[in-house]
This record gives sequence, structure tokens and C-alpha cells, in this order.
Amino acid sequence: MTRVAVIGAGITGLSSAFFIKKNYPEVDVTIYEATNRPGGKIKTEKRDGYVIELGPESYLGRKKIMTDVAREIGMNEDDIVTNQTGQSYIYAQNQLYPIPGGSILGVPTDIKPFISTKLITLKGKIRALKDLTMKPISITEDDISVGHFFRARLGDELLEKLIEPLLSGIYGTDIDQLSLMSTFPYFKSLEEEHGSIIKGMKQVRRARQKNENNNRVGAQGQFKQFKQGLYDFILKLEAWLKAREVTIEYQTTVKDLSSTQQGYNLIFENDNTIFYDGVIVATPHQVFQKWFENDPMFDYFKSLNASSVATIAMAYDNANIENYENGTGFVVSRTSQTDITACTWTSKKWPHTTPKGKTLIRAYIGKPGQRIVEDCTEEELVQIAQRDLSKVMKFQGSPDFTIVNKMIQASPQYHVGHISKIKEIQAHIYDNYQHLQITGAPFEAVGLPDCILQAQNAVEKLIPRIR
Repeated sequence: MTRVAVIGAGITGLSSAFFIKKNYPEVDVTIYEATNRPGGKIKTEKRDGYVIELGPESYLGRKKIMTDVAREIGMNEDDIVTNQTGQSYIYAQNQLYPIPGGSILGVPTDIKPFISTKLITLKGKIRALKDLTMKPISITEDDISVGHFFRARLGDELLEKLIEPLLSGIYGTDIDQLSLMSTFPYFKSLEEEHGSIIKGMKQVRRARQKNENNNRVGAQGQFKQFKQGLYDFILKLEAWLKAREVTIEYQTTVKDLSSTQQGYNLIFENDNTIFYDGVIVATPHQVFQKWFENDPMFDYFKSLNASSVATIAMAYDNANIENYENGTGFVVSRTSQTDITACTWTSKKWPHTTPKGKTLIRAYIGKPGQRIVEDCTEEELVQIAQRDLSKVMKFQGSPDFTIVNKMIQASPQYHVGHISKIKEIQAHIYDNYQHLQITGAPFEAVGLPDCILQAQNAVEKLIPRIR
């Protein structure tokens, strides 16, 4: 019998075991996890009728692989929730501005609301519209920063006031260092295909509107969740695996890997070893890079920085908060004098999360190059969030409760050149490590569906070679 070890029980590791048992049910699988729980960054807390996400909030619905897996493990349509649509805002120049209608990730696709917005000056609008007549940007070494790309196409002002707040927070990286080809390569493809990023995104918008017109339900939000939270997905995935005789060993740290011609010996903290025909590694890069210190191809991970972020959930009685904006939340421009980077009005975006008569807010703190998350206590982070939020809404008294979740060095920073280096490393692993695959957020994209897709790809690369 072929035996495979999966190291790490985050969403990538659990999904790797899922695809093994789905496609190769005869393979014996054991998952090793250093902590006492599955799910990695995914954390859902239920308290007093609230469903509160402390890590990732949701996933992009058009990336259907997560919804497909949810259905396969027994979740149904009643378990899956789509976000409420509503106005989103940018906080800039000490006030909230509605994101112009028709814009997609900050790129204008409807000229009328873009021209009428007060967020961008007339000079900035004229500069942005030059995109319609510019030639595609040439890039060297097959990559360019997101900041450089959009500055060249749409100008500094549109980038800094609209695009940067929407994009940089996803990856926790300075937008002028963030790799375009590692994160949003389709922007470059659209520019080259249509001769303009505005024209290209207009085509994207038309396609989305066509899908909405064909959808009997009509327009819906972009994001999906689960009624009982993202962690419900993790627990059901864990149960599905255990029902298929997958062993999950919690609080079990793998200290090292020792290769043989037939596979790997896993070496544990007590120096015990267990042999496996194949191994899938799905841990943070800070963990696995230590196991390959003698291979210079893995040196890249020693210099791969990761940013820290904290989520601050605050629950209020409706009588103690005034927030009249009819929207789902806001992101903050880099020029604003705040420490928070974004805020979700959770009870408006996800009504199922909050009891009647209550308000749930989630704020985000953590900018590239800052140590505020590491250096401040949880109480201090709450005070900072309340101070910044009081600029856009009114609070009376104290919240019913607050929950702070610090994620230290949790988001790998994809700087320019990341994806080409990752492809070299992946090819090196495939050519030189027949019994091994390494996957997850340090490689390609940090979104939950992206991690599941990477798990699927890792399984299809590994299992046929070791059976």
C-alpha cells in the first residue's frame, strides 16, 4: 500500500488529503499538524449568537473549486451564503468617498460615475483617461510591480487613492514592490489584448453583467461564506477525511525530512522516524525552508518576507453606535493618517453573522514595514482601531466585547520576480524530488480557493510518480 504524509493541517494540507482520497482512495494518508487544531489561519468564533471570522472572512465566489469541495463533503446550498451587495468606500483626505460605480478593483469601466466622483481631481481623471490611447507597457525580466504598471497606465493619483487601497491589502505588500505577474497577471493580458486596461476591464464588466442577466437570481455579491462560518467548512472537511480513514496527528511537530531512494523518513521531535512513500508539505515557508538548507534552490525562502496583520472584531448594541452609511465597509488610502487599513461593516455585509439589534464591525491593522501588530498589546490595538473608526462613525460607551487576532508574519510578500523564481523551484522539486511536493501560500496566491487548487495540483504531480 502506498503511504503518504501531509505536513500541515491548514486548508492546503487538508485539501491535499481530500484530493488524494477522492482520486486515489487506496492510498493511505496521515496528516501531521504542530498545533492542536486544523484550519491554519481560518478561525471562527461563535459567541452570544454571533458568527465571527478572525482570519480570512470569505472567498471569491467565481473561483468555484472551494464551493465544489464544500458540496462534495456534504455541504448544501443552504450552508453557503453570498454577501450582501452595497456601496463600498475609500477613506481618503479624512473622509469617506463612495467607490465610483462601475469600477473593478479600482479600474474605471463606466466613465460617467468616474468623471463625477470627488475622490479624484480633474487633473487625475484626465491623466487616467490617457490609458485609452497608450501603447502596452513593455516589461523587463517578465515582471513589473503593480504600482509601476498602474502608475504608467492610469497615473499616480488614481493608483494611490483608489487602486492601491483595494489591492495592496490583499497581499500585505507595498504596491510598488508587489509583483504584478504573481498576483494580477490578467491585468497585463487585458492591456495587451485590448490596448488599454480600461477597455479590457470594460469587457470583464460586460461578461459579468451577461452572467447576471442569465442568472435567475439576478445580481449577487462576489464573495461567499458559510452560515456557520469558514471553520464549519474545515470541520466538515476533517470529518470527511476521518470517515475515509485519514489519520490526523495533532500537536505533532515534524523536525526534519530524510530522503531515501524509495521515499522519506519523517523525523519527529522525539527523534522517532516513520517512513512514507511520498510527502506533501503544506506549512509556512519559515518551517519547511529549514529542512532544505543544503539545497541552494531553497535559499529564496530565507529572504521571502511575510507581513503581520491583526483583525479586531467589535460587537455593539445598535443604540451605542451611529453608522448611517448604507454600505459594506471601506478601505484606507496610504496617505491617510490612520493605522487601520480597512473596515468591514460585517453585520451589513453578512447579516447572518449578527443577532438582531446588534452591530458587528471588523477592523484590520498592519501595514508593510510596520511593527504595530508585534509591538502593541491587544488592548492597545482595540484602542487604535476605535480611535480611527471614530473618524467615520460615532460610538457611545464600550463595545459588548472585542476579539483581537494577531497573525504574525502570516502573509508572504510577493515582490517583483516572485513567480519566475517559484516556477524555477517547482521545476527543481519535480525533477529532483520524486517523492515530494511543497505547496501553499508561499508559492502562488493566498486566497482560499487558490490554496485548494494548489493542493489539487500537488496531488496530481506526486501520486502518479510514487504508486
